[in-house]
Amino acid sequence: LSAERLRRRYRERVGDDVEVFDRCTETIIRQVGDIGRMVDEFSSFARMPAPRFSMENPAEMLRESVFAQRVAMPDIGVDLVEPLPSVILQCDGRMVGQALANILKNAGEAVGAKRARDPVAEGTLGIIAKLDIEDGRAVFTIEDDGVGLPAKDRDRLTEPYVTTREKGTGLGLAIVKRICEDHGGELRLADAETLSGARVSLIFPLTQNHKSAHRASSAASVAS
Repeated sequence: LSAERLRRRYRERVGDDVEVFDRCTETIIRQVGDIGRMVDEFSSFARMPAPRFSMENPAEMLRESVFAQRVAMPDIGVDLVEPLPSVILQCDGRMVGQALANILKNAGEAVGAKRARDPVAEGTLGIIAKLDIEDGRAVFTIEDDGVGLPAKDRDRLTEPYVTTREKGTGLGLAIVKRICEDHGGELRLADAETLSGARVSLIFPLTQNHKSAHRASSAASVAS
């Protein structure tokens, strides 16, 4: 806020150095924003609560997440595969929504990175999002036309603090994996099948068994 105030109040007084002034204040604002996002991710991972299960509509959750992604990155198309199955998912809606948002954001950034490498491909790249029901489980699949998964240390991408991005914290996928596991599900990473980038599957059982409920209750007791 102080940097923004300096820019508003004194920009007209710096004379010939206005370009340097702008660059310096923008750097402060941008890096403070980066630090804020890092703190949020560390806090989310370290203090993640036990899930609070309720009956949710997974199709509507995916629609909302796709809509938010389209608004956040309007230049990157997201194809939602319809029709979506009509089922009820017993889950923590806030947590599953966060997991979907994280994966869609990653997919968008991967597509953006590929466009930066190959501007000619702009307009032909995007994301596919779908929901399937398999053996009593809801399977959210996000596939992108981005840079793809790295060949090296691919199996470590869901570990905390492991990242391939220059400014990444390595917590995005770790948070998603924990959310899936706390619901008795799993996170799968693979190469895309329809597109040319990555394919991420978030798998959740439609109903919570006693083992999952006991795990959540135990986690809540430890947290308290």
